[in-house]
Amino acid sequence: MTDQTDTAVQARRREIAAEHVLFKTIEYVERRHPGLLDYIEGSLDHLGDYARDGTKDDEAVREIARKMLTGARREMAEEA
Repeated sequence: MTDQTDTAVQARRREIAAEHVLFKTIEYVERRHPGLLDYIEGSLDHLGDYARDGTKDDEAVREIARKMLTGARREMAEEA
């Protein structure tokens, strides 16, 4: 593997691990303190892409967050 490939692989692995930890944390808190998902969803208007070039797309970042929240809700409903 090249250094660039190693960097991409490590970034992907970190993203997968971070998403897992985040989802499980959200599930844990939401089950004990209902309303967290609604609170996060209500904050999405303030979420944006920090890029400063042509790749900046605030709405794409918000859509990813919406999908994550939908997935968390679905997973919690399946486990209930």
